[in-house]
Amino acid sequence: MALVLANARYWPTVAPLVRGELRRWERRAQAINDRCLRALALEKLHEERFNAEVAATLATLAPSAHRKHVVEAIVALELLYDYLDGLTEQPSPDPLLDGNCLFQAFADAIDPSAEGGRDYYRHHPRSDDGGYLDALSGAVRVAVARLPAASAIAEAAQRSTARCAQAQIHIHAASHVGTAQLEAWARSEAAGTELDWRELLAGAASSVLAVHALIAAAADHRTTPMDAIEIEAAYLSTCVLITVLDSLVDDDQDVKAGKPGFIRLYGDCDLLAQTLARVAGQAARQARTVPNAAHHVMTLVGVVAYYTSAPGARSELARPVAGHLRGELQPLIVPTLTIMRAWRLAKRVRGSWQRTRTRADSDSYDGVTC
Repeated sequence: MALVLANARYWPTVAPLVRGELRRWERRAQAINDRCLRALALEKLHEERFNAEVAATLATLAPSAHRKHVVEAIVALELLYDYLDGLTEQPSPDPLLDGNCLFQAFADAIDPSAEGGRDYYRHHPRSDDGGYLDALSGAVRVAVARLPAASAIAEAAQRSTARCAQAQIHIHAASHVGTAQLEAWARSEAAGTELDWRELLAGAASSVLAVHALIAAAADHRTTPMDAIEIEAAYLSTCVLITVLDSLVDDDQDVKAGKPGFIRLYGDCDLLAQTLARVAGQAARQARTVPNAAHHVMTLVGVVAYYTSAPGARSELARPVAGHLRGELQPLIVPTLTIMRAWRLAKRVRGSWQRTRTRADSDSYDGVTC
């Protein structure tokens, strides 16, 4: 029922707003002066727009009077996160220092006391983005400030944002300065929680979704700081699954590219399967205790269905893990998994049809080498 209700609200009231916001930010990205930063921003907008579209399903929880502001905040925050993800993957003389400066824009997006105009690029090789990064951050801050329970979610949102930023910074710095700093940070953060350091790291890295959920909750004047804490905890567990499953289904590609995926932190396939099943069960229990519980459980099940229906989930490594995880969420996962499989089939058919037609004009970022 939550799935049906979300779709009934999403397509007529949220999807048009999302498309409008994506068009607006694409026009802004096209005006970026530096061709490499412009290429990156447009690549993220074109190739990862699905992230913003899916995140915006949380806006269906918002009262209609505040739905527009929730969509504005979620889309801008997701674009900001994806753009920063790309920026911090680029070579830098000091990746930790550079990452902290860049991700300050992410922290400022949720900090009502922050002021725009900071030099986020001061340790980055390129900087002439025409104010794109600052504009994304400011758009989130302005939209969130218009929500009735913005102050109730502020502390939890800032904590999730900081955790997410640090995880991304340490993960991207690992290829340049080694993994010792990564593990040390994660172990320190995991102390006193129910998660081990690998799970904490995985959950933190994708915690932008937790912030999206908190933004949606801020649209309800009844949301309390305790509600926000419970939503934060539930989504930290859900985000563990996002990071690990993403690595699992992309493992073959990562191996071919010579990139050690996140699942390499787990030396044993059985341990990985048991860990994910345990975390999924914990996430489901936590999601059932928060306001709008059915929607949050639906989001958890949607995450698992999305990844375990991917082509990469049929690999020799992923198949037993995916099967074990789907079993943990039976029977909840059945309708969502069916929809995901049908969607993937339709996507393949449409892609095959499009390849038989004349290719569209090349995107402006194609062929750019930076």
